[in-house]
Amino acid sequence: MPRKSSTRNSVRIIGGDLRSRRVEFIEHEGLRPTGDRVRETLFNWLQNTVPAAHCLDLFAGSGVLGIEALSRGASSVDFVEADSKVATQLRETIRALQLNDAQVSRAQAEAWLAMPVAEEAKPLYDIVFLDPPFADKQLPSICEQLNDSGRLQRRAQVYIECDNPVDESWIPDGWSQLKSKKAGQVYFYLYECG
Repeated sequence: MPRKSSTRNSVRIIGGDLRSRRVEFIEHEGLRPTGDRVRETLFNWLQNTVPAAHCLDLFAGSGVLGIEALSRGASSVDFVEADSKVATQLRETIRALQLNDAQVSRAQAEAWLAMPVAEEAKPLYDIVFLDPPFADKQLPSICEQLNDSGRLQRRAQVYIECDNPVDESWIPDGWSQLKSKKAGQVYFYLYECG
């Protein structure tokens, strides 16, 4: 019998101050939190970058990537989530975990990136997590928009998770691949922006 959309599921934080705490999320089409094995590999890749980093979780969903970053010492995380119910649950999770350096914006990723960046805005991003619903197929345009947004620090690192190998033709000029791996049906990559 299929679960109702209000059913809450959870994943655990695997490292840092919040290790073993649970992150709850509602069941929603396209929402699939990054698994433990992939997250462990990703944060091994990022272990020297995360402390004090300013992060963007652009397709936040459960928020587990950004919350994992905060657990491991990131200075701040901005979460962007299009669905209002998913965003509400994420706000509740952040409140329950008492994460003061986290902000949730309910917006489509493209619209959020298109908003002007104020001069007095908080620091540019050191790390960006791009893990959209696999069915959306919007990574090529999002990468280009992110690259042109004026929101990235020089040498920012961008994590990409997808269900097919990345086509290098849609990776912006100046981005270099640092790492790549496949786990089950998931392909994941780490890029550095020039």
